[in-house]
Amino acid sequence: MIPPDTHRFLTVALSYYKGIVPPLITEAPKRATKFLTFEQFHLTFKQADLPQPLLLGGAASGIVEGTMIAPFERVKVYLQLQRHKMAQRPGTLSAVRTIVHQHGIGRSGLCKGLPATVWRDGIWNTLYFGIYHHGRQYIESHGYSVSLTGKFMLGLAAGLLATSSNMPFDVAKSRIQGPQPLQQPNKYQYTLRTIAVIFREEGFFALYKGLTPKLIKLGPGGAIMFVVYEQVSLWLTKFNL
Repeated sequence: MIPPDTHRFLTVALSYYKGIVPPLITEAPKRATKFLTFEQFHLTFKQADLPQPLLLGGAASGIVEGTMIAPFERVKVYLQLQRHKMAQRPGTLSAVRTIVHQHGIGRSGLCKGLPATVWRDGIWNTLYFGIYHHGRQYIESHGYSVSLTGKFMLGLAAGLLATSSNMPFDVAKSRIQGPQPLQQPNKYQYTLRTIAVIFREEGFFALYKGLTPKLIKLGPGGAIMFVVYEQVSLWLTKFNL
């Protein structure tokens, strides 16, 4: 039998990980989709001789990524808002069943917040890939090679700038997917309108709530992603895989 103090500690500790299962399920496929679709879209737009194929490729990959993960984001937010005791909290599959049963699969159900998620990921990928590749091209055009440290710093800068730029859309996504005010049950429905309402009622800085932890996560994360991706690509090319 678990001692009461230990049980209390575990209950508090696990409460910080509410909604962790959906991100665990999507994280690896999400990153793979991000880079795979970017490479394919970038090549397609470049061959079509369209302007700024890097930015267009990033935007297109973000649209695909956002569409893929939106239902998981909906479930994650639903689980994070549960205030029941640990033993009474619904599991991930139970949360999916509840959402589908009560609201369906569409814009009020499992896909609630889809447009905001697409906006968020589209902007992030556009800036992330654009800043990294344009920065690298600029350095190489001046006769310098980009070292491993240089790739890390470019990825870090790209991650920080992309996160700072798409933050209002992430805040809007959370408002749309979260509980609505009792007096205005349809207050947060549309992405741009939600951003306008938050700005008007709460001020500019309300659109950047939670920015610091996101920068801590996605700045270094963006750097590591590019370093790992490029090193693995070199390894696969070396062994003709």
